[in-house]
Amino acid sequence: MRGQMKFGLYIPTRLLFGAGELNQLATAGLPGKKALLVVSAGGSMARLGYLDRVRALLAQGGADSVVFDRVQPNPIRATVMEGTEVCRAEGCDFVVGLGGGSSIDTAKAIAITAAMGGDFWDYVHGGTGGGKRVERALPIVAIPTTAGTGTEVDLWGVITNEQTREKMGFGCPQIFPTMAIVDPDLMMSVPPRLTAYQGFDAFFHAAEGYISHSHSPASDLYALEAIRLLYKYLPVAVADGNNRWARIKVAWASTLAGMVESTAGCTGEHALEHALSAFKPELPHGAGLIAISGAYFKTLKNDVMKRLMKMSEKMTQQKAARPSDFLDALEVMKRECGVADLKLSQWGFTAAHLDDLVENAVTTGASMLDNDPRFLNREELREIYAASL
Repeated sequence: MRGQMKFGLYIPTRLLFGAGELNQLATAGLPGKKALLVVSAGGSMARLGYLDRVRALLAQGGADSVVFDRVQPNPIRATVMEGTEVCRAEGCDFVVGLGGGSSIDTAKAIAITAAMGGDFWDYVHGGTGGGKRVERALPIVAIPTTAGTGTEVDLWGVITNEQTREKMGFGCPQIFPTMAIVDPDLMMSVPPRLTAYQGFDAFFHAAEGYISHSHSPASDLYALEAIRLLYKYLPVAVADGNNRWARIKVAWASTLAGMVESTAGCTGEHALEHALSAFKPELPHGAGLIAISGAYFKTLKNDVMKRLMKMSEKMTQQKAARPSDFLDALEVMKRECGVADLKLSQWGFTAAHLDDLVENAVTTGASMLDNDPRFLNREELREIYAASL
């Protein structure tokens, strides 16, 4: 209602940000005595030396650790349950997520089931989830080695039920990480293509939050600064991964975008992408978002004209004349990051998939679709997919 301003702000995570800040893990005060250290199955954390370094710092801080290295790029329910068994059997009293969003999201899911019992899917709301309330979770320490998800400072995670083909978001205040250490030095080795995919994930967290029904003055501040930083520095980080200043700026933008998720949330663009990677787990989340982004924002162009223009002005530092200026700036950013040519057909999607994709998006992503600035019907969702093939 005009003339009123009401919103909430709750981000209880202790954030330690900056190059070299990982060393604070030894002295910052750990939330337990034995950690389940959750990392990906690819071996990169060990190969880069990050795994041994984190274990040593945990030991200096007075905590033993057990490694769980089974996480997939699109983590699944079975892995969560396997990690939960290890966590309980080893007597771990807190969880550390080290790596990309997949590792940290899996750590969050394990933290719930290790504390609450039962099956993880019991606590997922929507789809075939049981919808049970989470009353407690093990403490979580998040150490991202990529800049994209912002999950280190939000109350959300995403896990796929491989049996039902549902890629579902889950969230509750209990899974805000107790502590997040965002050290851009850990992100220097991410290759260019993945840097772009992850950076655009952060960009769309911010852009979606800015146009969402649930945006607030606080989320707007976070979103616009994240958008500005990513437009300016993501192409630099993609072109030169050793540019430390660009890595720092992109990492901060990603964390800001995570704060947008905590205060505004994602919209239908993410619901549409979750359906895509539920069908094709090999599709990188950021790549899927890039592929559908043009059609998605074009569909809503006339519904949030002023907000699209404001985002364009933050990106280009020039006065916007029309909402399409945002679409043009987005295409420039894609070209500069080398991802302007992405199409869903590159991952095997065809027109024959469209109806199933729409049904999956509507079934599993209802809350995000409800956050769109206006309701998009099934035909509009289908047209977004079709235009992105």
